[in-house]
Amino acid sequence: MTGKKILMLTGEFTEEYEIFVFQQGMEAVGHTVHVICPDKKAGEKIQTSLHDFEGHQTYIERFGHLADINKTFSEVNPADYDAVYCAGGRGPEYIRTDKRIQAMVKHFHDARKPIFTICHGVQILVAVDGVVRGKKVAALGACEPEVTLAGGTYIDVKPTEAYVDGTMVSAKGWTGLAAFMRECLKVLGTEIRHGETLGGTKAAA
Repeated sequence: MTGKKILMLTGEFTEEYEIFVFQQGMEAVGHTVHVICPDKKAGEKIQTSLHDFEGHQTYIERFGHLADINKTFSEVNPADYDAVYCAGGRGPEYIRTDKRIQAMVKHFHDARKPIFTICHGVQILVAVDGVVRGKKVAALGACEPEVTLAGGTYIDVKPTEAYVDGTMVSAKGWTGLAAFMRECLKVLGTEIRHGETLGGTKAAA
């Protein structure tokens, strides 16, 4: 199997783990991930955020690491990609109003290509009419009203789980990245086999 090309939609203060863990995990098994942000060029960086729950009524937000943009936004052609991934955090709340982002999401929806969303990433999807309509979608609990109003069904998965509805894979947040990525790989047709190493011990291959 040849590697797939995945388009990752991000903005300033997108969740750190949901960029780095997803990108590195997909690249580790041979896929290409292009991280883009409106009006950013390849080689530029964005500020990420790190959200966590520490006993308050809602999550706290701290600065994360700077993340590299590896594809110039103006050069992106969605037709060149096999799937789109909407990372969460605070970025989605404002990049979803960008008509260019909306057009990209519409392409993947209309072409029935895989759509991956985690945490607040669903805010990007609900901004495009019809994308979540009739779909069962997991997301951060705060996004439930938006999913419902957009015609979707909010699925309250456990923090370490993911949900699959056809070729749409979703999860509640970064604590579910392992399950989320596992389901994304299945949808992409990626098969991971465990075999013998040269030393005779088991390892992933």
